[in-house]
Amino acid sequence: MEEDLDEGQTQKGCLECCIKCLGGIPYPSLVATILLYAGVALFCGCGHEALSGTVTILQNYFEVVRSPVDALDVFTMIDIIKYVIYGIASAFFVYGILLMVEGFFTSGAIKDLYGDFKITTCGRCVSAWFIMLTYIFMLAWLGVTAFTSIPVFIYFNIWNICQNATVLEGASLCLDPRQYGIVPLAEAKTVCAGSEKFYKMCESTELDMTFHLFICALAGAGAAVIAMIHYLMVLSANWAYVKDACRMQKYEDIKSKEEQELHDIHSTRSKERLNAYT
Repeated sequence: MEEDLDEGQTQKGCLECCIKCLGGIPYPSLVATILLYAGVALFCGCGHEALSGTVTILQNYFEVVRSPVDALDVFTMIDIIKYVIYGIASAFFVYGILLMVEGFFTSGAIKDLYGDFKITTCGRCVSAWFIMLTYIFMLAWLGVTAFTSIPVFIYFNIWNICQNATVLEGASLCLDPRQYGIVPLAEAKTVCAGSEKFYKMCESTELDMTFHLFICALAGAGAAVIAMIHYLMVLSANWAYVKDACRMQKYEDIKSKEEQELHDIHSTRSKERLNAYT
């Protein structure tokens, strides 16, 4: 009987501990972190593969060759963008962890788990710094989203030309990469309807896959923007909590000081009365 009672108390203690641990998780920050990681992974992964598909299309169907000298051609720009993608993936992986840790330390559930804690000036400065940094990153991701929409627009035009050339037989439709600044104006790399390369490109899996990969990358950049906005709301709420906690801390300190002064006055008067009586 006593063993069953001890076992029940142990299970109850474990259940209460699990409930406290689950209550200590900052769920808004967790949702924002998951959304940020999903968006960054979608943007970086799909964007990298879409750029590789663009290189294949330019080399196989438009006969664009890499410059032998160290010139800033389209292939060099694609390589630079790939390195930027690597940096974005690494930087926002670390930044998501930092924001998650900041959410843990400023969450009200931590106070319930570990008791009262002191709000320092450094803590308030860190919260304000994260708000400013997240706002800057949100604007940066808005720019990335706008930039990613450009290849989506270009591939939509190419896909539309392929569809119209299939439907309208004998139509004089051409694809000229010079219109998008991909190749210099002096190089004529035009591919027109009726040529073998045109139909091979329209029927190839590279074109369709690259187009859809750029769409997924655009969706990932949009998800990252939403995650940044979500983080801004969470950080603003945490900042308001820290500010209120700081005010409450000052009030408790003043109240404790006044109570101590009243206690000292009362003790002094009691000693004076006792001395006068004796």
